Formats: sequence, C-alpha cells, structure tokens
Amino acid sequence: MRFTVLTIFPDLFQAFWEHGIIRRAILNNRIVAEVLNIRDFAEGRHRVTDDTPYGGGPGMVMKPEPLAAAIRGAKTDRPEAKTILLTPQGRVLDQGLARDLAGFSDLILVCGRYEGVDERICDNFIDFEISIGDYVLTGGELAAMVVMEAVTRLIPGTLGGEDSAEKDSFSNDLLEHAHYTKPREFEGEGVPEVLVSGHHEAIEKWRQEMSLIRTFLKRRDLLEDRTLSKKEVDILKKWCLDIEKIIRGQSIRGTDALSGDEQGR
Repeated sequence: MRFTVLTIFPDLFQAFWEHGIIRRAILNNRIVAEVLNIRDFAEGRHRVTDDTPYGGGPGMVMKPEPLAAAIRGAKTDRPEAKTILLTPQGRVLDQGLARDLAGFSDLILVCGRYEGVDERICDNFIDFEISIGDYVLTGGELAAMVVMEAVTRLIPGTLGGEDSAEKDSFSNDLLEHAHYTKPREFEGEGVPEVLVSGHHEAIEKWRQEMSLIRTFLKRRDLLEDRTLSKKEVDILKKWCLDIEKIIRGQSIRGTDALSGDEQGR
C-alpha cells in the first residue's frame, strides 16, 4: 500500500511516520508513505494556495490550480491511485470503509484547509470524500493520519498477531471484550476468575458474552442491523430469562407489597 499525502504543512507527518505500527509497517515494506507540499505546485513567487470566495463570505478557499497540479503530480507514475479528500462533508469513516480502502494499492489523501477546496476539484479530481466525524477541524491533516492508521492496521503483517485486527472492536460489528493484565488485584478489584482458569473454551465463551454486553450497553445501534449467530442468540435469550427472573422477584418483593400497603391505608 502506498499513501501519498497532499498538504500545505508537510512537516506534520514526519513524527507520525516515525512511531508505532506506521513506523513498523514502513520498515517492513508493508506500506510506503510520502508527502507532497501543495505549495510546490503553486505558481508565482509567493506560492499562493488560497483566495477569497466568489460571492463573498468569511475565510479563504483553496485554489483549484495548485491542487489539480499536485494530484496530477501524485498520479504521474500510478494513474490508478484513488484520491480521497478529507472533509466533514464526506462519508464517515468506519471499520467497513477502512476495510474497503485497504483493498486498494495506492491512496492519495488531500488535506483541505480554510473554508474548504474549490468545488471543481471535488467534481473532477476526487474519488472519495471522507470524514472522521461530525465535527470540524482546522485542516485535514489529522483526519489523514486517522485514515492511514485505520487502513494500515488491516494490511496483513502490520500488527503483532495475525488475528489482532480481526478481534478489534467493529471488526465483526461488535465492540471488543474487556481486557485485564497484571497485577491480579488492583485497588481491591480482581480479575474475572475465568481468565485465570486456563480453560480456553470457557475464556472464549466469556469474551464473546462480554463483547455482546458491551455492545448492547454502549452501542446498541450496532446490534439492530446485525445478523446474529446462533451462539449470540442463545446468549441474548439467557439474558432475557435472567432479566425476567429479576423482574418477577422485584414484583413479588416490591410492587405487590407496595400496592398492599397503599390499599391498607
């Protein structure tokens, strides 16, 4: 996978590429990462990349000529590369989209600034518009880093374990189960006994159930459109029975007793 970033602040990316899985992926030739300064493609002594918007209004807009030249420059030896504009107006990045992007061999990431880029760039030079959330950043540089890390994690050989990415949150539309490490007891709270039992089948069952519980409590929307496995359905049915049992117990001890008291008055 080759990432080419187009930005007016190229120095922002050097530290990002020198740490963590990105650094390891580069050293192991899993990815190639490069940055092009959009100003290098601007004309004139001052290398201007922005101008005032037609029709008036606040802020500045990135000019089309330097951006078009930068994109064409990035595509010189790889015309099939897909060009992505990082913008709050794009499709929100999720694990499914990251997985789709990991299927390409070349991605060009265009980092917008100011009020945005000239619409003619969006219409004629951009394959995908991607957002990392419903909020506004000063520029697309941080968003580009997020996209690169999310995609790189899905490239075989970039993580410590071959199945690490498959067990991440959202990889199967569920949140990941809880994790514990040493010490076995921390500030009076211990580790679930099943995790130190050495019983691998029981541990896997516990992790699957915890994954479902977390998803139900924190991101119930993920379950609404998901096709559940038989094991998952069985777990949910068990919860229903347990909840009904608790409700019946509360009804006997609480609601009925309260009703009787009120009637006695």
